[in-house]
Amino acid sequence: MSIENLEHSLKEVREQLKNHELYAQLDSVEDIRTFMESHVYAVWDFMSLLKALQRELTCTDLPWKPASDTVVARFINEIVLEEESDFNEEGVAKSHFEMYLDAMEEVNANTSKVKGVIGNFGNLEEITGQIKKADLNLAEKNFLSFTFEVINTQKPHIIAAAFTFGREELIPDMFLGIIEQSGKKGPEQYPKLSYYLKRHIELDGDEHGPMAVKMMKMLCGQDEQKWTDVAQYSLKALEYRVALWDSITKKLRENKGNLIEAL
Repeated sequence: MSIENLEHSLKEVREQLKNHELYAQLDSVEDIRTFMESHVYAVWDFMSLLKALQRELTCTDLPWKPASDTVVARFINEIVLEEESDFNEEGVAKSHFEMYLDAMEEVNANTSKVKGVIGNFGNLEEITGQIKKADLNLAEKNFLSFTFEVINTQKPHIIAAAFTFGREELIPDMFLGIIEQSGKKGPEQYPKLSYYLKRHIELDGDEHGPMAVKMMKMLCGQDEQKWTDVAQYSLKALEYRVALWDSITKKLRENKGNLIEAL
């Protein structure tokens, strides 16, 4: 299977995400707040996918040994550098997750809940059960559970599939949709979020996305079974993202319905 064929097989669900009705619902700071309080879990678990790739494709053990593919190792390490210790809008080194929390606080979104939820997560052997017990809605639980199901396969091509086609390559389209629907006052109302989104568009669209596709080619080569796995897990990753977006859209509609009733 070629990358082109794989992308064609994912086209329908990718278009569903790119044109999701969620984006049209994001027309106020209150809507952005609701969105961020759920989307933050996708920001957080992305780092676990990335660190799983770093563990599998670079050397993080002692004594150190050379990575099997230095090109892939460098790509992963570059992303880790930028995701784990990038510079925010003030030039202060922070992880993108921490930058996202700052942006949440800027619009008075609740950050204590996500901090409490992830603070209770333990090791990989226990995390599936911990996610089920966490104070999360079903879509959020399913989204996180799938991520750690992928990580626990310990198969680089499967982890890279969720990372590349379920996340990294998709982020520019999704975030562009959010910015476009947020109105002209968006950057003025939440500059930290605007900076975060534009930074991701810059990194993921121009650098990380294309490199992630090259990584997939290196990891799968001519192995048809690996490409089959990649197609299967990529589709699942996208479907769980759709379900998360559906969940947020439902919450936004409920909020607006309650507001109308109150008036």
